[in-house]
Amino acid sequence: MSSFTTLIDLLQQQSSDERSITYIEGKDTETTITFKQLHQRALCMLHHFQQQGLKAGDELIIFLRNNEKFLEAFWGAILGGIIPVPVAVGISDEHRSKLYKIFNKLQRPYVFTDEDNLQRLEKYTDANQLQEDYARLKQHAILAETQTDINPAGTVHSAQPDDVCFIQFSSGSTSDPKGVVLTHRNLILNMLAKGSAGGYTRDDISLSWMPLTHDMGLIGFHINMIVCYMHHCIMSTDLFSRRPLLWLKKVSEHKASVINSPNFGYKHFLKSMADKELPGMDLSCVRVILNGAEPISTRLCDEFLDRMAPYGLKHTTMFPVYGLAEATLAVSFPRWGQDYRAVHVDRHKLKIGDKVTYVDEANDDAVSFPIVGFAVPDMEIRIGDITGSVFEENTIGSILIHGPTVTQGYYYDDAATKAVMTSDGWLDTGDLGFMVNDELVITGRSKEIIFAHGQNYYPHDLESILIHHADFELGKVAVYGVWDEQRQRDELVVFVIFRGDLHDFVPVAKKVAYTLNEQSGLEVDQVIPVNRIPKTTSGKFQRRILGDAYEDGEYAEVLKQISLFDNEAVCAKTDSGKLNPLQQQLIDLCNSALEERKLTLDDNFFEAGISSLMLAEMHQRIDEVYPGKIDIVDLFEYQTINDLAVFLQQKLDS
Repeated sequence: MSSFTTLIDLLQQQSSDERSITYIEGKDTETTITFKQLHQRALCMLHHFQQQGLKAGDELIIFLRNNEKFLEAFWGAILGGIIPVPVAVGISDEHRSKLYKIFNKLQRPYVFTDEDNLQRLEKYTDANQLQEDYARLKQHAILAETQTDINPAGTVHSAQPDDVCFIQFSSGSTSDPKGVVLTHRNLILNMLAKGSAGGYTRDDISLSWMPLTHDMGLIGFHINMIVCYMHHCIMSTDLFSRRPLLWLKKVSEHKASVINSPNFGYKHFLKSMADKELPGMDLSCVRVILNGAEPISTRLCDEFLDRMAPYGLKHTTMFPVYGLAEATLAVSFPRWGQDYRAVHVDRHKLKIGDKVTYVDEANDDAVSFPIVGFAVPDMEIRIGDITGSVFEENTIGSILIHGPTVTQGYYYDDAATKAVMTSDGWLDTGDLGFMVNDELVITGRSKEIIFAHGQNYYPHDLESILIHHADFELGKVAVYGVWDEQRQRDELVVFVIFRGDLHDFVPVAKKVAYTLNEQSGLEVDQVIPVNRIPKTTSGKFQRRILGDAYEDGEYAEVLKQISLFDNEAVCAKTDSGKLNPLQQQLIDLCNSALEERKLTLDDNFFEAGISSLMLAEMHQRIDEVYPGKIDIVDLFEYQTINDLAVFLQQKLDS
């Protein structure tokens, strides 16, 4: 057992010049600091916070892109007993809306941010009549620009293992964000368990591009590395989005042995790589690739590993894992060094209480799920139902967890806590699965979560966006995620009650796609008119019925007709007049980043269904030609190529 029982003890004891963190912000832009320097800077940051009036028990929202400043603020707060609350800056209005919702949930909140984010927040405030909330937030804002490295050390708090350490708010879009309470004990025990299950040693080096506002990024690939006394590299998430190939180039350069990515990251990397070669890259250093945060595709794993095998990447490195914020992070890990495995079962027998039927992979009714391993140390897993029944192996049920690393509940939200806790103290994860030979298999989720880009999105939240931002009536629109086997991701399908002519539905569908793209950064795959949205006797949406009908092809003819009408409108639309050279160049650059669609001069990015990941690729192409002239956030403000060209010309002329 380690000698540290709190994160304060941890940083103080591991403070040395023998281990370091490297921040990767560009191909040739890196900064390395030692653990000792991190400790010293955190103490200086604590002094700054205490000078601003913060004290133990206050909450500090960290709303910042800069990873180096983020961690100095995080550890500065920890050392002072201040409760850090990491919140993603994001690129859409929904992220700014979430910040306000979290700020208003906290008891004594402050916000650590910078001038740029504060200015963008002010613009959002003015557009959404939130001046009163903004005035309160600004009054409690601490700007990163005002802190210097020459501050004296702050006064360190004396914490106990069961004190609240920090709050993890749920990822993705949510109208009612829930803050998972994590204690020092939760964190220390889960990181020791994760390090043990992953076979981590002090000779390992890790590299991650996951955001520090995500539990995998902050806990799994930073705090865990402090606990295990490991060198680690933190790559900017924006940099990975723009230049995914740089990820493995940096892994090779730094000889990283422990890396990670959720499902979409492999797809993003492979798309960018295409038929390119990466001379000089050596991935034989990689020992473990943690794969989690969203449903895992074994087919995509195979494709990625086969493509990278010529560069020395071993097939046994892929490590499908399962975890969630409520567990601190890790729930189950396979045996490291063992090749990953999948089971193939009958897709028609996956309801709670069903005994799974194993079938051949080639069977028409087969669906494959990866095995995500055994419970990590200090974690118990059981399969059952809401009545408290415990199911035997190979039986589908709710996945429940218990142990000293499981949260005691949500921050000042007794109702939400009660909803996930059983009477005997087990936490219902909301996921479904079964056990086979004491290993866990995840088959789905009971809460209808939609996974996109490593984040969780809830249907009712996306429906709320359409109601509030696109004037749809309550109860007239339903959102559902349907797994697309071909593309290995969730399709986002929106059902809208509509009884008019299908010609008139095209602008409705565009309005839906535009609103969800602009507000959440998500790509809408299909918008489908329906006569009714089925509900239970208590009025709850039965989205699954609509989703099953879509999967069975019941809407295929309707979608074909809508597509024909939409194509007629596109064919009738041409760019008026002769394009100037900058307009033509931007059209070529943006369209080179897209697969199935082409933009014209006045096409709105969001009406055209451009997702945040596609926007990142478009931004990458533009940034290569005009470095530093356009921020990705500008694509949310200038939403057509024409508007973007005018803005860029102004930047070029200034």
